[in-house]
Amino acid sequence: MPPKWASMTIYEQVGGELFFVDLVKRFYQGVENDPRLRPQYPADLEPGKRHLYLFLVQYFGGPSTYSEERGHPRLRARHLPFQIGIVERDAWVEHMAASLQQADIDSEVKLAMLKYFEDAASFLINH
Repeated sequence: MPPKWASMTIYEQVGGELFFVDLVKRFYQGVENDPRLRPQYPADLEPGKRHLYLFLVQYFGGPSTYSEERGHPRLRARHLPFQIGIVERDAWVEHMAASLQQADIDSEVKLAMLKYFEDAASFLINH
């Protein structure tokens, strides 16, 4: 019989919303001072922080507040206005991986989340 945690969502395994709030906070600390990424973001980072946090909560099995507020995620369409090449993709993954590394969660969960981040970032390359 598989362990109980195997049937839990990642959202449940990491302890819920606070995990994602902290993950996004650490991620944006990296973005704020990164010359490869900061130009891609608006002056006010707060709305983007909220959008990312809500998206990740929903994607990893939590409440669907993101879709209720913003509709379908449409990741590729929402990112088309930004020039995303390999440099930007790698920088984004670098900051998300660093934020994830600081989290006190199961290593298998970290790997699963990192795989998603890498794949999603690659999918958004448009330049």
